Amino acid sequence: MSRTIFVTTALPYANGSFHIGHIMEYIQADIWVRSMRMSGHTVHFVGADDAHGAPIMLKAESEGITPQALVARYASERPQYLNGFHIKFDHWHSTDSTENIELSQDIYRRLKAAGFIDTRTIEQFYDPVKGMFLPDRYIKGECPRCHAKDQYGDSCESCGAVYAPTDLINPYSTLTKATPVLKSSEHFFFKLSDPRCVEFLQAWTTGSNPSGNKRLQSEVLAKTREWLGTGSDDGEANLADWDISRDEPYFGIPIPDAPGKYFYVWLDAPVGYLASLKAYCNKQGLDFDALVDPNGDTEQVHFIGKDIVYFHALFWPAMLKFSGKKTPDGLHVHGFITVSGEKMSKSRGTGISPLRYLDIGMNAEWMRYYIAAKLNAHVEDLDFNPDDFIARVNSDLVGKYVNIASRAANFISKYFDGQLGYQADTAALEQELLQVAEQVRVSFENREYGRAVRQIMAQADLINQAFDAAQPWVLAKGIASAPEEQKVLLQDICSRALAGFKALSVMLTPVLPELTKRVAHELFGQDTLFQWSDAAKLPQRIAPFKHLMQRVEPKMLDDLFEPPAVPAPTPGGEAIADTIDIKDFGKLDLRIARIVNCEAVEGSDKLLRLTLDVGEGRHRQVFSGIKSAYQPADLIDQLTVVVANLAPRKMRFGISEGMVLSASHNDANIDAGLYILQAWPGAQPGMRIG
Repeated sequence: MSRTIFVTTALPYANGSFHIGHIMEYIQADIWVRSMRMSGHTVHFVGADDAHGAPIMLKAESEGITPQALVARYASERPQYLNGFHIKFDHWHSTDSTENIELSQDIYRRLKAAGFIDTRTIEQFYDPVKGMFLPDRYIKGECPRCHAKDQYGDSCESCGAVYAPTDLINPYSTLTKATPVLKSSEHFFFKLSDPRCVEFLQAWTTGSNPSGNKRLQSEVLAKTREWLGTGSDDGEANLADWDISRDEPYFGIPIPDAPGKYFYVWLDAPVGYLASLKAYCNKQGLDFDALVDPNGDTEQVHFIGKDIVYFHALFWPAMLKFSGKKTPDGLHVHGFITVSGEKMSKSRGTGISPLRYLDIGMNAEWMRYYIAAKLNAHVEDLDFNPDDFIARVNSDLVGKYVNIASRAANFISKYFDGQLGYQADTAALEQELLQVAEQVRVSFENREYGRAVRQIMAQADLINQAFDAAQPWVLAKGIASAPEEQKVLLQDICSRALAGFKALSVMLTPVLPELTKRVAHELFGQDTLFQWSDAAKLPQRIAPFKHLMQRVEPKMLDDLFEPPAVPAPTPGGEAIADTIDIKDFGKLDLRIARIVNCEAVEGSDKLLRLTLDVGEGRHRQVFSGIKSAYQPADLIDQLTVVVANLAPRKMRFGISEGMVLSASHNDANIDAGLYILQAWPGAQPGMRIG
């Protein structure tokens, strides 16, 4: 039975470029959407920029431009990311749109009429110089517990304490350094603690969607049980009413009949899902009201990260329910992406820039496949491991999948003019391919992408094993004068392998849409995109095989992760960084190190492997991108400076346990070269610098 589904991803905040976490989420959603469409379902897949809030307003102000101009700048970047990774939204919109203003204000009016909006006078820190109330992130001071300096207004990064901004000792505004003052203001609250909300959320969070699947994953459901009080000693819901207003100056949507008041960005951001759908409907001539009718058949599905579950599992469905709107049928929550088990960090060289990935010529579908192979339906972090990435792509996609077509197609083209032929009954083959494709389809629908990939590659193994066991290269020897039975057998062996390859291509279409589109068109002469039903349709003819995919070269991963040895030039040299205090400097443990050994790293154009004595009674291994400036032998027995307390970084060549300091100039007009820091004779390994 055909379904109609409205699908969104979390809206990216429009004050910065996409990072690999965005790309992971969009790929996850895109795979699901493509698979559902292959089953004949109608899917409306929309996204938007989250364009409001104080950070955007203040960043735009610091650059001397309007918030709209700042949002437009980042919006102009989106196509190169989305198109580059073959992510096909039907429509991309903005929360700073007419549709979002109308829908947000309508929802607010409906909630107010239903008795879910309350007004209260609260006290907040106010910057008397800037003339604005300060969000927590713009207030710093001394931690009231451990007395660490320069801690944010909601929690201490040093001891982990959580507190109110008013608890800070000697607070100051990060915008002007002024001492904030307490000032009263009337704020608007959504009454999440209302018994009607609690009762509804108890039912909604535990309920199922029209397909019979639970709305929430088990991990998300468990978290909502904590918030809703289920299982606690007193059974009371731990739901606080939600402050949905901000005072001017603020870049956002005005609250009706409340001059100087604006909706907090988290109220209008999820409404942006509906606004984007409405704009798309207006463009396509679709009935928006019918699609979002609470009594209609359209399913509403959101793909989000685990950091925004509270908003999507409580506020969002409650807002929709009590404003008379359709509530979501599913939240598909994923974890974060790490690199070799570490949180991504540009400074440690463990960040992945999506554009750098594309710019150095890496295939977008390698990343799509790798992410699919690592994802499942649980709220688990996904780890990008360079060695694993190389192995999976080269072994699975090239060594197993593409290898089938490259070998079998050559025999068919050379000896049978592209004509396929099957010996005896093919019903068993068709049934086998149909069953495997159905298993894969179900795995994709259930978001068990890793399982789907394993099922696909297990079938690829069977096809390759059957092909190898039949030894068609032996049959092809002297085929021109061979008996007809031998020719028929050779054609059958290769035809069955190619039928399997076509079925694999169908199964991989959600993950590798561009590659399989080429396979359909160039090899099998099919003008339409693959559908799930194509898996068991045996091909009858092929065109000559064309190269489909290259292997990952290890050097590509070096280029992806290794920062350039010399920073990119800026006019006039590199500006001095922002001022830090002595405590910030004290976090660095700089030590004298003796270079015990140094050697080039095979397979890398930039790295040297240094063996260091840092006075610990053992040696450390550190990789440094200084190969262009030094011969390894010249560095042995030299004294240098190392950052000794830098977290170890797992690289393709091994673990790097620190960072050797080097100097270069950032001005393209100055031929300054690259130099490691050296210590005066007499310094000893392990001496601390400070």
